[in-house]
Amino acid sequence: MTLPADDLELIRASRQAWGALETVHVLGYFADEVREAYVALGLHPRLSYFAARSAAFGAVGPEVPTATFYVFAPWLHAKALPASWAVATPDRVQQARRDAMSVVLDRVVGDTDVSELLDLVRTVCAGLTSHGRPLYAAHAGLAWPDEPRLALWHATTLVREHRGDGHVAALLRAGLDPVESIVVGGIFSRNTDFMRSSRGWSDEEWAAATSRLTERGLVDGDSLTEEGLAFRKDLERETDRMALEGWAHLGLEGTRRVAELAAPLRTAALGSGILPGWISSRG
Repeated sequence: MTLPADDLELIRASRQAWGALETVHVLGYFADEVREAYVALGLHPRLSYFAARSAAFGAVGPEVPTATFYVFAPWLHAKALPASWAVATPDRVQQARRDAMSVVLDRVVGDTDVSELLDLVRTVCAGLTSHGRPLYAAHAGLAWPDEPRLALWHATTLVREHRGDGHVAALLRAGLDPVESIVVGGIFSRNTDFMRSSRGWSDEEWAAATSRLTERGLVDGDSLTEEGLAFRKDLERETDRMALEGWAHLGLEGTRRVAELAAPLRTAALGSGILPGWISSRG
């Protein structure tokens, strides 16, 4: 599908803006302060991720995050939930997440004035719709924090989960199962080792997915074929297109302004020492 030139400009600007915001958002998945807050509640250090990200749904079992997170092995979800809710309620997990992120943002962002950026990203969020976006919808139902930097982080969460829901739809449309998705995505993003160690799939499951992708002509050994690279770039473009509604609500100039204002925060996040090297290397 050929998009109008104005849409192409907005997609380019929105991807730049989202990329900067995403770098700030993912601090919450790697910062020691956040993990320690979950452990203080009694959660398992590694499995706390599943409780933290799914807490917006309430005390759900493993089926909901298995469906919505998509790329994790089901046994990880089953090990984390509902056991986590016997230790800490979803409300307590949510509060611990926000309290810890306040500490992280104070360390990384400091006293940076984020008021203009927050206003712009709240406008983006006002243009997002929830149909077919379960993770976004769950987080959109949470109260906005009062503190500006934490409110900005909540806004980045909404933008992130809305886009992620669309990405899952794109993966399904492309006929990629969860393991195939992370094999292709890991090669494309140069973070295969991280994916293999964190997503819970066995060596046999990984090898079988790689074999299926090889038969489709998308993968050759540890690399994407020319067809595979084009296929993965098409997935990104489709994800960008489905994520456009909030940015269209803000408009092109506002979207460019978000990218401009968020760039120093991205630089601070990358320089914080919190994030793994493969995130920094994406440029």
